[in-house]
Amino acid sequence: MRTTEFNTNSKAIIIGLTDTGEKIPAASGRISTQPGTALEILELSKDAQKNANLISKVTRSGHNSTVEHTVFNLAFQNVSVLVEQFVIEFRLGSFTVKSRRYVDFAKLGYYVPHFESKSVHDKYMDHMDYLYGEYEHFIEAGIPKEDARFLLPYSLYSNFYCTLNAREMLNMLYAMIYGRGSSFPEIKTLGESLLEQARRLTPGIFTDFENRRPTVQDIPSFDYKPDVEAIKAEAPVELLSYTPDAAKVISRAALIEFCNLPTAQIETIINNKTECAKIIKSVISSKRQRPLEAATFTFRINNVSLSCLTHFARHRMQSIGIPSLTLTDRRRHILPETIAANEELKERYCAAFEKTAELYEQLKDNGISEELLAYIQLSGNTVDIVTTINGRELLLFMKLRSCNRAQWEIRDFAIDMLKKLRDADRTVFDFYGPSCYVNKCPEGPLTCGKAAETIETFKNL
Repeated sequence: MRTTEFNTNSKAIIIGLTDTGEKIPAASGRISTQPGTALEILELSKDAQKNANLISKVTRSGHNSTVEHTVFNLAFQNVSVLVEQFVIEFRLGSFTVKSRRYVDFAKLGYYVPHFESKSVHDKYMDHMDYLYGEYEHFIEAGIPKEDARFLLPYSLYSNFYCTLNAREMLNMLYAMIYGRGSSFPEIKTLGESLLEQARRLTPGIFTDFENRRPTVQDIPSFDYKPDVEAIKAEAPVELLSYTPDAAKVISRAALIEFCNLPTAQIETIINNKTECAKIIKSVISSKRQRPLEAATFTFRINNVSLSCLTHFARHRMQSIGIPSLTLTDRRRHILPETIAANEELKERYCAAFEKTAELYEQLKDNGISEELLAYIQLSGNTVDIVTTINGRELLLFMKLRSCNRAQWEIRDFAIDMLKKLRDADRTVFDFYGPSCYVNKCPEGPLTCGKAAETIETFKNL
């Protein structure tokens, strides 16, 4: 057994709160019905108990936007990556996570769920020791951390910060305590701890929490089963649907917003491809890029590693669908080129996934829940996701993710997505690519030094 001591001291702590607490939500509840200026009403909102009573009354009536004025800063300490993946899906939050591309996680620890059976507990611990030992072996063999990390299990300790307003905090806690997170003891316990802390700090927002919990089912249920052979034949990226005539749609929105032209004149202009290209280039080159949001694109991304999910999820202005981690096929996994090139390492790498899948099936047959078994899936296991994203967020996505300095997996997906987009509408997407292609490289001394070569590559993509 490894000498490193592992424990289950997962914590979620409120480390910061808007210094006005519930004062502004209370004032916002008064401002629509009372005379006086904004500052005068704020000055009147000094009584903490009256504020709490008012907030409770206002939110019970469904006016939850008032509590968005209160913002929480959270620290998640030594929680599993399972928790990290759950939390970052709340897209109105801001997150900063310890990078598994750069940090050596060999001795940072892992989460140990409670198993009723000692033999199951011992099998879990032995398998964790095996996986972390393999991870260390690959690091010592010269495999980059960003590739060796695919062997790390979802029990891996994660440490991260999260900032979100009280309304999104409520949504997150409902999901943790009563929704899809409640099946995972670790997630539910952390949610209950955060609720207790929030109640002490902002009683008006959280006192009636239980009485306002959702009553509808959290996740829809279907009887369909996947066709395994069809899955194997899928392309990495599929553009499922997109706004027809995206160039015209974006140009039309720009001409209305910035020129206030009549519709007949606009239609004459945008029927000229050259004019459309000029308009779109001008929008992309400006700081007012909102017309790009008029066009949306829906992708299916196949065989995304669980590690790579975090790269996609960081782009908050999208609608992304991620499968439950209980549905992961533990035999599906990514194979980095650095490992594929070494036959001995490749064999050890693939064996780790096979052994993990075998343990999963063995423990599942013995009655261990899929929620507890989620911890033994590996970061290199893959899932399929669907996302709907507008042209403005796609511009940012491509600038960051098609860059030479981006992690190679997300970069490959980004380039494939861009190819599909150019096939759909080159008038728009000929202008998309990494930052150096769109305008200039922002990396400073960290630049790859290949701007000219990269620009030429994306011109001919």
